[in-house]
Amino acid sequence: MLIGIDDTDSPAGMCTTYLGAVFAGKLREEGYSVDSMTLARLNPNARYKTRGNAAVCIETDAGEKGFELACSLVDELADLSCERTNPGVAMAESPLPSWFYKKAVTNFLTIEEAVEFLYENGAVYRGWKNGRGLIGAAAALSASFDDSTYELLAYRHHEEKGERIVDRGSIFLAEEKTYPHTWDSVDFGKDVVVCVPHTPDPVLYGIRGESPEWVKKAVSYIKSEEPFITALYRTNQGTDAHLLDARIADIKEDRSYRIRGTVSSFPSTGEGGHVSFLLSDEPGISVRCMAYEPTKGFRDVVRKLIPGDVATVCGSFKSGSINLEKIEIISLAEKTVAKPPVCSCGKRMTSAGTGKGYKCRRCGEKSGEPEIIRIERELSPGWYEVPPVARRHLSKPLVRNRAKN
Repeated sequence: MLIGIDDTDSPAGMCTTYLGAVFAGKLREEGYSVDSMTLARLNPNARYKTRGNAAVCIETDAGEKGFELACSLVDELADLSCERTNPGVAMAESPLPSWFYKKAVTNFLTIEEAVEFLYENGAVYRGWKNGRGLIGAAAALSASFDDSTYELLAYRHHEEKGERIVDRGSIFLAEEKTYPHTWDSVDFGKDVVVCVPHTPDPVLYGIRGESPEWVKKAVSYIKSEEPFITALYRTNQGTDAHLLDARIADIKEDRSYRIRGTVSSFPSTGEGGHVSFLLSDEPGISVRCMAYEPTKGFRDVVRKLIPGDVATVCGSFKSGSINLEKIEIISLAEKTVAKPPVCSCGKRMTSAGTGKGYKCRRCGEKSGEPEIIRIERELSPGWYEVPPVARRHLSKPLVRNRAKN
């Protein structure tokens, strides 16, 4: 049996992955198997999400007892006092059709669509309050990953709200020992720990990597307070599962895209340090691309673009802009500057007046054409990405290409 759970947390605390971990622990205590644990991140632009928009799916032989246990844990642990917390639990004998998950991670679905999907596929389900969590629960039951990674999550007890005790140096050591097979535990460029949250949820830390073996190895270096519980999830994090290939004319708000085009304006820096430029993929059709201040040094890459550069941009389309997660520079336009030509006598000419060309003040020689000087670009073709501190859960880090080689 597969049991999907979603929307049990709130901005004030709790965490759906924590409830999944507790659920798996309870199943094992009662003698049932836990054959797999899946964490599915869904559309990061969803209007009603709390933080990471995560749903979980637990595979077990517990049957109806498992469904009843999951529901009792939602009653006990979910933050039902929060208006935006509307849990859902669903159970199916086997994975449901994957189109539902694929739409949930790239687009939007209604509660009614989720209920219809679950009913038509013979699933058992229960929703709390308006039942919005049934969307994520159904998506978890239908999750089919073309690519996957792993995350080992350590948790405090959900009632613990004090300062997390995790040795900073041990996190850096874990990254040094396991990178590039694990990633985003720290941001070396900013000298900060990334994998320890500051939100009021039960997560103590989370280590992401290519395999269970690598994340477990990383955790072996970490010194921290004793976790209340841990869980190892297979997940779509770091896979770009949210990105759709599209033309600019076809993009829609609150979806995420991968778009190839030509830079059609010089980048400009606006209020707050945000950098923007226009990208076009056909005459008269363009979209604004934004590198926001939290992306730090990534903005310096964007500032070096010039019109004519060909690039692929990745990010979410919100409020009329592509919010950049990464960019591939495919080809660079030639950057030149026009100067007055050098006279045959060796002296550089000066302007003879608007539209009159150039004239040498020493010997009087004239020329109608400037000297075109090619300027070396401070940018090379290739991929560039935002730093770990600014990376979204679903965005695929470039280091994954190295880890697989």
